Amino acid sequence: MKISLSLFVVCMLWVAPSGVVWLTDYNQAVAEAERSGKMILLNFSGLDWCGPCIRMEKEIFESEVFDTYAQKNLVLLRADFPRLKKNRLSETQVKKNESLADKYDSQGKFPYTVLMDTKGKVLEEWEGLPNSKPSAFVSEIDQAIHKN
Repeated sequence: MKISLSLFVVCMLWVAPSGVVWLTDYNQAVAEAERSGKMILLNFSGLDWCGPCIRMEKEIFESEVFDTYAQKNLVLLRADFPRLKKNRLSETQVKKNESLADKYDSQGKFPYTVLMDTKGKVLEEWEGLPNSKPSAFVSEIDQAIHKN
């Protein structure tokens, strides 16, 4: 029984989802950031077609170091622009994402990540896939938060 219970716990840890939640509504992200005193990290992506976006998701955003930092310090907001029919977003969500792009990513860069405060003021921007380990990217975010 002891071995079975240990195996069960190990399996649950392996399949347990990360603790971070990516919101898709700007107003909800602002409300959560105001409530929690956190900054907003907005990520523009094409998660079903953009190679660097997919790598950023897997290598940075799904890392334990990012997960731990984000849970304590960030409200995560994603504006995804899928191309595949099976991943099509609702018309309402498409409009929300386009509105965010008009304001923060008018050149249509992917991936593009923006750190902002609850008033929408941009504190830092990252274009493309960071050429660094998750810990270095987290450090850059933390430095940007503390210099503002």
